[in-house]
Amino acid sequence: MNIHEYQAKEVFRRYGIPTPQGIPAFSVAEAVEAAKRLIHDTDSQVVVVKAQIHAGGRGKAGGVKVVKGADAAKAAAEELLGKVLVTPQTGPEGKKVQRLYVEQGLAIAGEYYLAAAVDRESKRVVIMASSEGGVDIEEVAEKHPEKIHKVFVDPAVGLMPYQIRQLAYGLGLSKKAQRSFHKLLSSLAHLFVEEDCSIAEVNPMIVTADEECVALDAKINFDGNGSFRHPSWEDLRDLSEEAATETEAREAGLSYIQLDGNIGCLVNGAGLAMSTMDTIQHYGGQPANFLDVGGGASQEAVTKAFRIILRSDSVKGIFVNIFGGIMKCDIIANGVVAATRELGLKVPLVVRLEGTNVEQGKAILAASGLDITPADTMAEGAQKIVELAGRAA
Repeated sequence: MNIHEYQAKEVFRRYGIPTPQGIPAFSVAEAVEAAKRLIHDTDSQVVVVKAQIHAGGRGKAGGVKVVKGADAAKAAAEELLGKVLVTPQTGPEGKKVQRLYVEQGLAIAGEYYLAAAVDRESKRVVIMASSEGGVDIEEVAEKHPEKIHKVFVDPAVGLMPYQIRQLAYGLGLSKKAQRSFHKLLSSLAHLFVEEDCSIAEVNPMIVTADEECVALDAKINFDGNGSFRHPSWEDLRDLSEEAATETEAREAGLSYIQLDGNIGCLVNGAGLAMSTMDTIQHYGGQPANFLDVGGGASQEAVTKAFRIILRSDSVKGIFVNIFGGIMKCDIIANGVVAATRELGLKVPLVVRLEGTNVEQGKAILAASGLDITPADTMAEGAQKIVELAGRAA
């Protein structure tokens, strides 16, 4: 789950991480009032007007304006609100700016990259730091990997002081800046664990003229698996930033992520869903979605899943791949038949069933009289749907 920069900075401040003063704004008038207030409180005419979207690369796309005075802030807000920003993370369609964050300007002596994330290989939290702050870290990793310093956090003892010093030395910070960095990074590591984050990123972290470390930007992604511990997360959601189909699927109890391909996938189990997508790609196809109906989906849930898949005009075929454990194949088969009839399905449909009540499920599909292509294995099903979707395209 993503949240906006201004929301992430509210979380940062709760953990004692220093950030510039800032005020969210949802209209030009609010942005002007925010600028006036910051100018009064900070005794500086410099403010920064930032577009708030769930994507990085805003600065390069013109989504961050450093201006002087309330009139200039008004002009920046008028330019940004309603603008579609296209960044490497938004895709070519971009994202419409509907919120702004007006922030005090600070004198910057140095810019750095700092982030905590989950490292799957080591199964630990990794802290990454780089002297190349304010730019795309992917570009740094590709061209100058030696400039990214990493430490791995032992969950039994947490982030150790020597590891913080190791990163501080790698960044070349002064002794005074190191003390400030120690406080900031300790708080960031604590936040990461307590808030069930999948990433907590500061890009850039700056060192000010008086050698204090400040989070000039903030990005937090929460791990949805921890949502039961954080009911307040729902208040942070911006549904306008999320795909409508993903919101609808979540409300229906389905795990759904929209992708760019043309083959819809309906699968039970996240692991099987990932394997299904890999197999489709192996045979030259492109999945249109990740969709896990779970272990106990009803006939109604299957119909809802079909509806969600077909919301995308790019879908030229659907592959249903079910392994019946708790989920019984005959229930899925009835759901597939009902959905096909109710929706008047016009794209090719391949169904592979295996497991509990598989013979009953296959019999239901065969007796339906519908144009449903059966498959006995995942590989056979993937090959068939890739071929059929190719013809439909």
